Amino acid sequence: MIQIGTLTLNLDDPLHVAALIAASALLLIALMVLLALRAANRSARLAEPLTYQLGALGQRVEGLAQGQERLTGGLTHVSEAQAQAQTSMLQLMEQRLAQVQEQMNENLSGSARRTAQSLGDLQQRLVAIDKAQDNIQKLSGDVLSLQDILSNKQTRGAFGEIQLTDIVSKALPKDSYTLQATLSNGKRADCLIHLPNPPGPIVVDAKFPLEAYEALRRAETQEQMTRAAQQMRLSLRKHIRDIAERYILEGETADGALMFLPSEAVYAELHANFPEIVREGFAARVWIVSPTTCMATLNTMRAILKDARMRAQAGAIRKELAALFKDVDRLGTRVGNLDRHFAQASKDIEEIKISADKAGKRARRLDNFDFEELAPDAPEQKVLPLKSVD
Repeated sequence: MIQIGTLTLNLDDPLHVAALIAASALLLIALMVLLALRAANRSARLAEPLTYQLGALGQRVEGLAQGQERLTGGLTHVSEAQAQAQTSMLQLMEQRLAQVQEQMNENLSGSARRTAQSLGDLQQRLVAIDKAQDNIQKLSGDVLSLQDILSNKQTRGAFGEIQLTDIVSKALPKDSYTLQATLSNGKRADCLIHLPNPPGPIVVDAKFPLEAYEALRRAETQEQMTRAAQQMRLSLRKHIRDIAERYILEGETADGALMFLPSEAVYAELHANFPEIVREGFAARVWIVSPTTCMATLNTMRAILKDARMRAQAGAIRKELAALFKDVDRLGTRVGNLDRHFAQASKDIEEIKISADKAGKRARRLDNFDFEELAPDAPEQKVLPLKSVD
């Protein structure tokens, strides 16, 4: 049982229940309509700014479309410009590549030529090196041969004699010396130089104390050096004594002789470390010379020989000078005669020129038929008959 105001509804009655349900449905529908109206009013109020925003959004969309069109045009322009720039760049790159390739070809060609030339020069140098190596090998063989020669006393003496002969033959005339000359005492000298008196003929003998010098060079201790120096002194003193006794002969040779050392090294060692031996040689009138000092000494001897020969030929020179003076006087006389002949010839030529001028003038007058202008240049002379000559 439900009491609504004055209306009482019985829930047990189906009519009442149906009526209640119908009333409730109507009330619900009315409520829903009311709510729908209110929602529609609210939606209308809310839709008004939305519509405005939609209009603004449409304008913006239209502006965006126009911007897109402009952007599309700009992009097209940029694309065309980019394509043109890319084409220009490709052309420039092709030109640059062509230039670089040409330059590289030229550089490669030049490098190839230079390389070929360098290889040619290198080959020539290798050939020169091979030749030098051959020469070195040959020289090594010669040095070994020279060592073999110098290791023997006889061959070493022959070596010194050959070197002395070469120096003497270059410095002196052939008729001023004698090689392997035999003296009155039966001793044979390597070279006898025929100097005038004084000092007279002087002997040059070659000596080579190689063993003592090599021992001195090989010495490593003070004892070995002392022993080698003593051996050097003994060898040199023996050579000086032998030369003084064998080759200084009174009345036959000069009052002195020369000892030839065929080695500058031995000569330098002698003067540097053995000055007492040099002084002993001076005292014994034996002067020690090397190849260099021997050449200088021989040049001095050559001047002495030349002066002696000039003095010997002084009479002949004076005779030749007198004949030369006569020839000069005769030449002066003949030159004077020739000068007079030239003067006479010059005078004759002047007279011939005068006669030729006169003959030319007469010929021109005759050619122009100017007979009346002809005047005698000289009085007429009678032509005399020729007389016969018996």
